[in-house]
Amino acid sequence: MSADELIAAAKKLSRAVTGLPFSAPVTHAYNPLDYAWACHEQYLRRYGAGKKRIVFVGMNPGPFGMTQIGVPFGEIAAARDWLHLDAPIAKTGQGNTIRENPARPIEGWACARSEVSGRRLWGLFAQRFGEADKFFADHFVANYCPLAFFAGARNVTPDKLSTPEAAPLFAACNAHLAEVVRASGAEWVIGIGAFAEARARHALAEVPGIRFGRILHPSPASPAANRGWAEQATKQMRELGLWD
Repeated sequence: MSADELIAAAKKLSRAVTGLPFSAPVTHAYNPLDYAWACHEQYLRRYGAGKKRIVFVGMNPGPFGMTQIGVPFGEIAAARDWLHLDAPIAKTGQGNTIRENPARPIEGWACARSEVSGRRLWGLFAQRFGEADKFFADHFVANYCPLAFFAGARNVTPDKLSTPEAAPLFAACNAHLAEVVRASGAEWVIGIGAFAEARARHALAEVPGIRFGRILHPSPASPAANRGWAEQATKQMRELGLWD
């Protein structure tokens, strides 16, 4: 897999989802592949190249992670100190108008809130692999949907969208995930949570040779994730035969 392939695929996905309409309860939709493109590209260039045995797939951007800096599960401290990313965030976007949500402002690297899911996810990988390059030698992390949705201050997940509005979005996301997995040469796709696993199975139904699994989503909204998430996720990866 070359970084250029991933970059081209991400640009295509961004174009496909920009301007899609969403109705109530959604009041705002953000596309961080637009205004946070520089950091997303930096992530792809630094960690996307080469064959990956395992691709982890998340749902969509969290309000204090990818929404801020364009990196999947992009908890600020982890992205800065472990992934060593630092590209600027351009709130003006790539020529597109951003209707900013006053309840969820785009603060970029200045965001003081911690994205708990990202802190847990990257924290586990850092604990297990040490350096980021060692993790990415065999793994990659992507999000299924690039858009973040809000109803005022409340996060709206893609599974809550109406079917007519979700259909074109999911079609673009399916095509993108298939491109990423084919380019990576992955043997395994691991959904981070049930939604991501189900969407990955659907999107990759025609991609031969892929095996699927799931780990518990690290969201603090999940009571199970608040009871030793790292230990549970590690156990799930071991039961799949992927980590010793």
